[in-house]
This record gives sequence, C-alpha cells and structure tokens, in this order.
Amino acid sequence: MRSLLTAAAISLAFTLFLTPVFLRLFRRWGWGQVIRTPENLHNPSHGEKRGTPTMGGTIFIVGTIVGYLVGGYTGNNPPTISGLLVLWLMLGFGTVGFIDDYMKVRQQRSLGLSGWRKIVGQILVLVPFAIVALNFPNQWGQTPASPYISVFRDVPVLSFMVLGPILGWLLYLAWISFIGTAFSNSVNVSDGLDGLAAGAGIFVAGAYSLIAFWQFNQACWGGEALSATAQPACYAVRDPFDLAIVSAAFVGALVGFLWWNAPKAKVFMGDVGSMAIGGVLAAMAILTRTELLAVLVAGVYVIASGSVILQRAYFKVTRGKRLFLMSPLHHHLEMRGWPEITIVVRMWIIAGLLAVSGVGFFYVEWLTRT
Repeated sequence: MRSLLTAAAISLAFTLFLTPVFLRLFRRWGWGQVIRTPENLHNPSHGEKRGTPTMGGTIFIVGTIVGYLVGGYTGNNPPTISGLLVLWLMLGFGTVGFIDDYMKVRQQRSLGLSGWRKIVGQILVLVPFAIVALNFPNQWGQTPASPYISVFRDVPVLSFMVLGPILGWLLYLAWISFIGTAFSNSVNVSDGLDGLAAGAGIFVAGAYSLIAFWQFNQACWGGEALSATAQPACYAVRDPFDLAIVSAAFVGALVGFLWWNAPKAKVFMGDVGSMAIGGVLAAMAILTRTELLAVLVAGVYVIASGSVILQRAYFKVTRGKRLFLMSPLHHHLEMRGWPEITIVVRMWIIAGLLAVSGVGFFYVEWLTRT
C-alpha cells in the first residue's frame, strides 16, 4: 500500500508543481498549439486557444515514470515485466503522438501524420508488446498477457491457440493491435475540449487501479493458477500489485496535469498525451484480462469514437446526410449552443458513471464465483 500511495503522490506533485517550468521551456521552443476551427463551428474561444503551449502529455508521461519508480522503491516493490509493459505502451504511443504534434508545430499546420501512418506507428509499438506479454512466465506459469479473449477474466473457450500455433499467434497479434489502436485513437478523438480527455482518464485509470488492486488481494497462487476446470474466484494475473502501482502513478500525474489543463487550459496534452492515455488503458485492459469490460470502463472514449463512426456510416448510407451537426459528439453539442465547460463536466460525470459501473460488474462477477 505504501508503494501505491507514494506513486500517486509523487506523480501528482511532479505534474502539479513542475508544469509551469515545462511551460516556460515549451514557449521557448515554440511549442504552440495550431488551431483549425471549422467555419460552421461558431465558437470564438477556439480561435483564442491558438498559441497555447501543447505537447503537455510529455509532462504526465515523465511524471508517471518518476512516481512509479519512486513508489516501487519506497515500498520495496521493484518493477515487474507487467509494469514495464504498461510504460512501454505509454511511451511508444506517446512517441507516435509526439512526432505528429511536432510536425504540426514545425509546419504551423493542423495536419501532421496521416491516419494510416499513425496506425502503422502504433502497430510497430504493439507487436513487441504482444510478443513479450505472452512470454516471461513466473514460477506458477503466469505470463503478463494470455492467448484468450477476456471479459472479467480469461474466457477458456475463446483461445486463439486452438487454431494452431501459427494462425493462433497471427490472430493474437491482430487482436492486441486492434485493442491498442482502438483505445489510442478513441482517446485522441475525444481530446477536443479543455480537460475532457485528461479528466475522463482519471476516472478510467482510477477504475483500473482498483481492479488491479482487487486482483492482487484475490490472486491465484500455486496450483490454483493452473486449474482451468475449477473456475476459482481468484485471478491468474501475473503482477496485479505492480499494475495497480503504475495505474495509480498515472492517475496522480493526470490529476496534477488537469490543474493546468482544465478550462481555460494553460497547456494542451496534444496527441502525445491522448495517445499515451490510450496506450495505458489498452495495456491495463490486456494485462488485467478485462479486454471486453474495458469497453464499459472506458465508455466515454467509446462514445466519442463511436459518434465519429456513426457519422461517417450514416453519411455514406444516406448519400450526404448527417446524423450529428458535427462529430465527435462534443463538437455536436458545441454547435447546439452548449458552453464548453458544461460539456466537459458532463462528460466527466458520464466517464465516472461508466467507470464505476465497470468496477461494479467486475465485483459482482467475483461474488457469483464465491
């Protein structure tokens, strides 16, 4: 518990007190936000945001790493392969986002990497993650990830490896790539208003810290971990406590960052931040064996990306008609005349309700097995 609390506190203090220092550096380097406001979105506040320091995601990425390492050291909990995998996906996706942001700032255009180039970059990060996650078993044979599709835990009948090692590995890599790119781009789509993505991320990452900590308290050890027929109430997750630590560090870093990112934002997270958030959430979903449950826990991001998908599908089916005034959903609400702060706070409320609901279903599933 000491590691958990220390990680969160150090990360929070890092981003809360050191963000002004980073902002002075960002201004010196010319890292100002490039804004492209559509003509049909009559919101002068968007134009006022031009020049606000961006790439602030680098701040909470560094804060998370510092908090995680200090928290583990103070509690005598050295880093595990699971925790390092979360950091890998956070850093890897953040790097892809950083390249995209830097191209925008350098060229002073709102167009950076194309959509497909982002996806290729994300897959290049996800493939080594997936390979390592299915290796490095502990003394009970538990690997960080598993070749099963999971809801609250692995579903025994949904194994990729029943199709043979070659086809099984290919499908497993495709599944992990889909989860990672879907979550990363969903968070990226939702990052359109001050504080929306960061505030929602606090609820979602906080829910995953609770889930991982509960899995640690109810972990399978020894023969229990190898029992596929008994369906025990315990969880065969490799390093649940370390996952709880890294998630708590991420929550603390986001809370400190939100102090400066809340409306009216003094700094934007940029794609480096939104993609890093997606990377952490994808990694936590995969490594806690709750991949499908993550659709509910991170439902606020699913709503944002889902509204974009619905808009495009409806546009093609109806040959030019639009379901929303503008997608994603938060821009539709802006065009309906909702104030930005109202949209952001209500999205936070939705994010909290969905995250709590996910944790609640997770706990109820455990009760049915005890």
